[in-house]
Amino acid sequence: MRKLDQDQVKFITIRRRGKLLLERIVNLPASGWKNIRVECTGNKQRMLRVYDEMVFLKGYDKDIRQITITGNGKIKPAIIITNDTDLQVELIISKYARRWMVEKTISEQIDFFHLNLVSSSMAIKVDFDLTMSILAYNLYRLFSHELGRYTNLTAQTLYDKFVLNGADIEIGENVIKVQLKKKRQLPLILETMPKFKKQKYPMLGNKKLIFEGATYS
Repeated sequence: MRKLDQDQVKFITIRRRGKLLLERIVNLPASGWKNIRVECTGNKQRMLRVYDEMVFLKGYDKDIRQITITGNGKIKPAIIITNDTDLQVELIISKYARRWMVEKTISEQIDFFHLNLVSSSMAIKVDFDLTMSILAYNLYRLFSHELGRYTNLTAQTLYDKFVLNGADIEIGENVIKVQLKKKRQLPLILETMPKFKKQKYPMLGNKKLIFEGATYS
């Protein structure tokens, strides 16, 4: 970080929370804290408490800007350090939040889509696994955007709530009917899918795909 600062490169990174650092946060004067609103996904806002200060950092050998962030008491404090002393604290947090979102996405792709468990060491199969995993993840994200208030759910939760269900399938000459078993979220699916009822699917012989609700669970 010292080298980046000497080269006049602005950086924002997270500082590891040690025991002494956490004890110091507890004893910070109440007058220095302020509440801010930060833009989140889905046009939502989140209220955060922040403490913006300059501290001396060992190894960096000079003062650095440190921003301590807490939420509503249910999350552990996060500590951001940066050599940018001009940028508003809201913008600094928003910039670093983009990294959090990337890390969350990668974690989700590993946990649910098993991105780190490729089927072969051959480069062409690794590339195929990676492409299909990212495609599947993006399909889940597109699906979530069709469901209104469920936009921010993880792929695992979307799968459990909407995809994991039994159905009877009736294949006709021009139409494939999928009769989904009763489920709590089924009405929302049935409300969402009619907008695609005129769409034909080449992979299904140009048949239409219609979702209906079954009378049994």
